[in-house]
Amino acid sequence: MKPTYIDIESIAAVHRFYNCGTPQHPLITIIDLTETKPDRPKAEVYYRTAFYTVMCKRFEGTMKYGRSYYDFEEGSLMFTAPNQVIASSPDIRVLEGWGLFFHPALLVGTELGRKIHEYSFFQYDTNEALHSSAEEKTILLDCLNKIKREYSQNMDKHTKSLIIDNLQVMLTYCNRFYDRQFFTREHVNHDIVQKFERMLIDYFAQETLVEAGLPDVKYFASQLNLSPNYLSDLLNRFTGKTTQEHIHLQLIDRAKTLLWGTEKTISEIAYNLGFEHPSHFTKLFKSKIGISPKEYRQLN
Repeated sequence: MKPTYIDIESIAAVHRFYNCGTPQHPLITIIDLTETKPDRPKAEVYYRTAFYTVMCKRFEGTMKYGRSYYDFEEGSLMFTAPNQVIASSPDIRVLEGWGLFFHPALLVGTELGRKIHEYSFFQYDTNEALHSSAEEKTILLDCLNKIKREYSQNMDKHTKSLIIDNLQVMLTYCNRFYDRQFFTREHVNHDIVQKFERMLIDYFAQETLVEAGLPDVKYFASQLNLSPNYLSDLLNRFTGKTTQEHIHLQLIDRAKTLLWGTEKTISEIAYNLGFEHPSHFTKLFKSKIGISPKEYRQLN
């Protein structure tokens, strides 16, 4: 049976979905989810939104993100970016929580608009939600109240900048809270780092990568059941390098071994490492080492 998709493309449409009246601002809103009665279909439906969302929820039931179901009865913060797909079971019931929704158009021409991609948690999977403490939730609520106060009163030339400033403060706090969560789960995350490093070594230990091809971030993330952004952020916090940087380091180490330990041509080495074009290998090698593969080989 073909899944049903519902597109929610505006802040007004969000209010219609939750049956909570008319929004006070066309591009941003904050909704108390415990006081809403959304019209949920009896069957599972997939929702696509055209805006960013931050939701703090504690509910009964399950939510589906991609192909997996997650239970959030204990409460958590979830972040989604425009055009992501989420599905919830028809029996879900919010026990407490709030939702912040803001359209990308709000950010046009602002500093936050230029750096919104740096808040990578908007690309995390639902199972990588932020579990905030009572104190952290109080801090976020303070930011929310300031945002709501601005769009609820008569707007003037300062309204937009104050909304954006408080929104950016809130997202920066979320970055801090995620840092705390990464390190409070240090044992689990350390195991993930070690598993990733073993997988990376094993991958490049293959005699040739002609068939397998060069691995990408998505490959290792899927093997570890993580989103690509979450894996890169985790590695960056614990090793100082992103997933892509780790892949390139292992690739260059393998290339050095082949350059000094075999008589294979530069082109043969490039193909064995999974490159379709030798020039791409040469370009990457030179960018990392400072000299070409040929010059490196001549140093021996």
